[in-house]
Amino acid sequence: MLILGGTSEARALAAALVADGVPVTSSLAGRVARPRMPEGEVRVGGFGGPDGLATWLTDHDVAAVVDATHPFAERISTSAATGCATAGVPLLRLERPGWRPGPGDDWRWVDSLDDAAALVPALGSRVFLTSGRQGLSAFAGIDDVFFLARCVDPPEPPLPPRIEVLLSRGPYRAEDEAALLREHRIDVLVTKDSGGTLTEGKLTAARELGIPVVMVRRPAHPDVAVVTDVNGARVWVAECLRIRDHAAGA
Repeated sequence: MLILGGTSEARALAAALVADGVPVTSSLAGRVARPRMPEGEVRVGGFGGPDGLATWLTDHDVAAVVDATHPFAERISTSAATGCATAGVPLLRLERPGWRPGPGDDWRWVDSLDDAAALVPALGSRVFLTSGRQGLSAFAGIDDVFFLARCVDPPEPPLPPRIEVLLSRGPYRAEDEAALLREHRIDVLVTKDSGGTLTEGKLTAARELGIPVVMVRRPAHPDVAVVTDVNGARVWVAECLRIRDHAAGA
């Protein structure tokens, strides 16, 4: 089995499959300096595009692939779909459900970080950015807004001229997020629709404090089979292995 990972769901699936006795290799993109390592074998770095992935799958006799990358890892998911199709290897997308606004939320949906940057100045002057270090360049041209940007690793230029970078890794509690928003007098939150429970505390805090949220929609993913939880992926893997064993014994 190959898991395209880096998410908490990918780590949980790797642990479950290892417990089931399934040989697993997890592939990490290598964008985080000190990633949380999953159980089983781990490889770091790309495959060299769809053709490189197809070759790797064939060379390693991979039975199936689970794409459990981040909902915004659009390029990796597209490469996985093409590479698996070329190699004739079954592919599943394990994707956590997105967030949805509830009573009291003030969310403004946009399609990209560039759209978010265009909207922010009309909403406030002190912005909490939790969209990842690689997207900060979209806000580099805004000089009349203060940004508090939270990242796992230090970002690289270009950056907004008025920015404070907070290096941190979740999970985050709603009460701590509210304290952070108050401390920095934040009046706008910008984030991506990543989903999950590890970082949703900021949304609860924004609701309680009456802060508008600029939410970036998820990109479209290839048309492949999808499950939304680890158990569903585990069942799918077991069925793939059953079919493979049956074909081998036929």
